[in-house]
Amino acid sequence: MAWLEYVLPLIFLFPMAAMASIVLALRSLHDARVHSPFNAPLREPGQALRHRLDQAFSSLFLNGALGPIISLAPLVYGMGRMLFVDKQDWVEWALYGLLSTLLVLTFSLLLVRDYQRIRRLKLGLACELAVGQELERLVRPDAHPYYVFHDVPTDSFTIDHVVVTPHGVFVVETRARTLAIGTDGNELNTVAVERERLRFPHWQERRPLHKTRQGVSWLTHWLERRCGVPVPVRGVLVLPGWKIDNSEAATDILVVSGDTLAKQITELTPAPLNDDIHDKIINVLLERAQLMELKHLSQPSV
Repeated sequence: MAWLEYVLPLIFLFPMAAMASIVLALRSLHDARVHSPFNAPLREPGQALRHRLDQAFSSLFLNGALGPIISLAPLVYGMGRMLFVDKQDWVEWALYGLLSTLLVLTFSLLLVRDYQRIRRLKLGLACELAVGQELERLVRPDAHPYYVFHDVPTDSFTIDHVVVTPHGVFVVETRARTLAIGTDGNELNTVAVERERLRFPHWQERRPLHKTRQGVSWLTHWLERRCGVPVPVRGVLVLPGWKIDNSEAATDILVVSGDTLAKQITELTPAPLNDDIHDKIINVLLERAQLMELKHLSQPSV
């Protein structure tokens, strides 16, 4: 029966399938969530980036481990076919070779993508941790009015940091960008801030300012609904390592390098908050953080 010539070679793919199953099982072990035994709803700085970095490493592991197995599968199947046919079809062998080559190229591109993604996420996480460490200077035993929340979840995105002070609430967004290199080999580290865009030495971006304004808008409306009164919210965009030119910047967002972020925030006074509103803001943010944490814990792990 001719169809057996195509079915029987599948036997040689069983060991490879077993290896792929082991790889997937190890990936599930890597993705298993570790939960704190303590009731701590506050999130750590860069927790969302940590989660994305874990996913990127998981993808790198899968593509690096499954890539060779899947890429060799057509050739192994073809060698199995050799045992069950009387005459070799070189066109068929060419198809097996072409398919393996395409698979190798595909997984190579996926590995390059994962590598670049991990580099970007590591840079972003380093900046998030630096900004979070700077913000922690606000929280001292004798400075209770200052409260810092990290990775505050909204309805559709995450705010990097929210700072509550006696003089207002601040949305702090962090963006990591590699310093540019000039034609003379020196670093170009000055960014010009305009109303709607950031002009870096070799490129320009609008997204960071838009994301900061989006966070300010969401938090303003959400706090007003929860507290019953308008709450002043100011946006702060941090670009660690860059010198900031604010000569053409808008007044609604403060763009800083972040090295003196704690001092700059304490000096900003959008509008004073009375003690009741100040405490209520902290309580509703704590409630939201705890609610989102419980929601996260209730989701089944992959």
